[in-house]
Amino acid sequence: MKSAQHLIKTFLLWELWKGLFLTGRYLFAKKFTIRYPEEKTPQSPRFRGLHALRRYENGEERCIACKLCEAVCPALAITIDVEPRDDGSRRTTRYDIDLSKCIFCGFCEEACPVDSIVETRIYEYHGEKRSDLLMNKVKLLAVGADEEGRIAEDRAADAKYR
Repeated sequence: MKSAQHLIKTFLLWELWKGLFLTGRYLFAKKFTIRYPEEKTPQSPRFRGLHALRRYENGEERCIACKLCEAVCPALAITIDVEPRDDGSRRTTRYDIDLSKCIFCGFCEEACPVDSIVETRIYEYHGEKRSDLLMNKVKLLAVGADEEGRIAEDRAADAKYR
């Protein structure tokens, strides 16, 4: 009996018709496609994208050169050089992040005691050469200045969930 059913299904191309029926069912259903450059998907306030260094309201950079972010980075993507200032505090002379090594884990952001290094919601960046993916202190501070408003909003939204 089973062999007769198998023979009939084989000649009638039963599995092909089942596949065509399934395709036809989704042919007229509502589409889930998002047309990327024009439409963008909503992002979480906790999205981890391009890095930024923040400044205080008075313009002084927040980084106190504790090197915790460099120590906690599992990919060894962060390089920091420190120099003491005249007033006795320490500040960074070099703060580099190699985005080709970075795995965007967010450990650097969590380790920072003064909320200096953050990961923004910027995901539309690229580099044609490896040197384009090396973020130095100047670039990181520029990204932080441009995104400060959104970073503050995200911090406020994140505080509601804690």
